[in-house]
Amino acid sequence: MPPPSELPLAVAPVDAEQAEAALVEHYPRLVRIGYLLLPPSPGRARRVFAAHALAQRSLQAAHRADAAAVPLPHRAPRTGDADPAYTYVRRQVLRRALAAGRARRLRVWPRRAALPPVLPSAWGLRLLPHPGGAGELALERELAALTAPARAAFVLRGLEGLADGEVRRELAAIGVADPHAALTEADGVRAGHALLGSPEFDPCSLQARPPDLPGRRRRARTALAAGAALLVCGALLGLPGDGWGHASLSAPLYARNPASETALEPGALRRVPATYWRHSARTDFTVWPTRGDRTQDTRLLRRALGVWARPGAGVRTSATPGTPTGPPMGAPQLLYAGEVGDSAVVLFHDGLRVVRYAEPRNADPALGAALDFARVDGADEASSGALVVTRTGDAVRYLTAPWVRDVRVRDLRAPDRAPRPLDRSPDGVTGPLAVPAAGSGCRSWKAVELTGGSSVRLVTDLGELAPARLTSGAPGSPQDVTGRAERESWARTACLLREVRSHGVRSVNSWAYARQALPEDGGTARWLCTRAETWRGPGSRVIAQFQAPSALPAAPGAVAARAEDAPECGARSPRVLAGVLWQSPGGRWYVLAAGSEQFASLSTSGGVTGSAPGRLLAVPAAEGVRPRLDGRLKDGSRVGALH
Repeated sequence: MPPPSELPLAVAPVDAEQAEAALVEHYPRLVRIGYLLLPPSPGRARRVFAAHALAQRSLQAAHRADAAAVPLPHRAPRTGDADPAYTYVRRQVLRRALAAGRARRLRVWPRRAALPPVLPSAWGLRLLPHPGGAGELALERELAALTAPARAAFVLRGLEGLADGEVRRELAAIGVADPHAALTEADGVRAGHALLGSPEFDPCSLQARPPDLPGRRRRARTALAAGAALLVCGALLGLPGDGWGHASLSAPLYARNPASETALEPGALRRVPATYWRHSARTDFTVWPTRGDRTQDTRLLRRALGVWARPGAGVRTSATPGTPTGPPMGAPQLLYAGEVGDSAVVLFHDGLRVVRYAEPRNADPALGAALDFARVDGADEASSGALVVTRTGDAVRYLTAPWVRDVRVRDLRAPDRAPRPLDRSPDGVTGPLAVPAAGSGCRSWKAVELTGGSSVRLVTDLGELAPARLTSGAPGSPQDVTGRAERESWARTACLLREVRSHGVRSVNSWAYARQALPEDGGTARWLCTRAETWRGPGSRVIAQFQAPSALPAAPGAVAARAEDAPECGARSPRVLAGVLWQSPGGRWYVLAAGSEQFASLSTSGGVTGSAPGRLLAVPAAEGVRPRLDGRLKDGSRVGALH
């Protein structure tokens, strides 16, 4: 409880004449207080008029009290108190300035303080205070960041010279709920109080400037065009029939388009029977059955379709690169609708995209919703084995395809460790799985083995709805990662997957294209090319990697080269050439290079000169050199290294 000295003190009753006298005497100071307290968003010119209006409206309460002739409760003023009439008028300015700065709520009739002032006003001129310096600009920014009560506390303390107890009493008198918090927030302002008296904040000393004349002409032309359009629309709506005439080719509004309305109806959703996939000619997302415990929840489905068509401000939307986020092009396929953890989730498929809608289980609109888009056009059995159904914190859950019989978790960084089973619900939703390399390091990388039919496919989460398939082998004929050699290769490559997160990746292939005996009996190194293909086509990424012998079986290799939208290591151009600067165990440096089997010879220049027949090169070099590497193919053409 505040001490008695800080309780709101009702000033002695003042009549209209006393209030007018105080306003005339202290008018510049009262207008400055209003100017400082008003939010900066309307602009300096509008704040000037609003501050003058606040000061002039402060007499209204005095006139009403004088007319009612009801004495206000008060205490006898203490020695040193300010003029009661001035204190009374100042409180009216403070109260109205705070009311103008509050967030506006929907009211039948808004507060007068929230309405723009009718008077004073000026037409054809912009009246602005005189500009200040850097200190005034810094203070303006700091005041803009404060709440309205904190601005009032700073102004009362700095401009009016009130002690903290008097400031709290004045704030309480004008209706501030927590004066102590306002003072504490005002303590964070670094600028000095002396700047409050600067001409920058004096709305009574003004300079005149012309308005935005070109903008005014544009607005006039726009208003004229809008009026003409309104007249034309009124004439069209007055026509017989539906208001548009029988001969018009104009399409109706979106909300009146029958196809668009049908796409938003839960009853029109395409639902696939549970066993349809067994005898279908296709094996992809189009044959996934409709699953989940809320597939008959019409209200949930209607909300999901409505948000998809017109997402509001409370919806968090994400999309993989190159994925359109527009409304459904027709009635989509319903893949899943059910509760997973604390969320209600709906998954749709429209032939081009997979769309995920998620909301809290209690459908509280205050908590918002999430809407995610991912391209999956051209999916086949290998790339439609699972979808991410929820992503919370550092864990994901998958919805698996109906043909998946078994799901296991494998750590790519531990190739010798056996995979562990991952539980699934009858609807095909897996238990939570840690997001790969969610922390700052890369000690493990979780991938999922999906067993279906006669194949075992390896997929991993890269931050999107559709997990990426992992393969090994030469371009054009990649194989699933099932053997020990492939797993050991991926153990040293897994951490590079962080470079293709959230990139719309469909599959990642790791190709061991060369082995090289290192100089000075340094062992045998492997050269790999890792290529990430995207669902959209463009945006593929290629990484050439050099894996020197290591005592640690999962030690990451060295990146020799990177490229984006390059044909190397792909089915169109199944070749690659890359090189590194390597230091032997004896401390000597070498330029090492390796090409795929299409190369007949390699050479280097620019600081290090050397050549070698075949597709391997090892040339002594100095530390820090950056030579140029190229090679000649077996057909005689010359190509450069990947870069």
